[in-house]
Amino acid sequence: MVQTDLSEVKDVLQWFEEFTSDLLPQQFWQQCQIALVEGFTNVVRHAHRHLPKTTVIELELKLFTDGLEMRLWDYGQPFDFQSKLESLCQEDYDPLEKEGGRGLMFMNQLTDEVSYQRLSDERNCLLMRKWC
Repeated sequence: MVQTDLSEVKDVLQWFEEFTSDLLPQQFWQQCQIALVEGFTNVVRHAHRHLPKTTVIELELKLFTDGLEMRLWDYGQPFDFQSKLESLCQEDYDPLEKEGGRGLMFMNQLTDEVSYQRLSDERNCLLMRKWC
């Protein structure tokens, strides 16, 4: 768990590195690391924008012999993730040229599966999977 503060990204990166750096191919590891950071910063900047910095963001990592799964839970208002992603994918622009939506595009392009779901306990779960 980390708090809703962009300065916590260093702890998120350290946590990810502790569990994965020696186990995954370098390029695979870097892509997952970028997707995780994009997910975390989206929670801070968007989902938790109006919540106190003490609001926690829960993180989970599962390693498999052929890939990994990352989950981030937030307490923000839900939104239609799939529609937003589809809308962004239909736009004709370079993600580096546009600030809004860039994180979603990176998460989508760097992982094999990404989803966002509202849970019965009033949390949202961002799930990212990547296979070797």
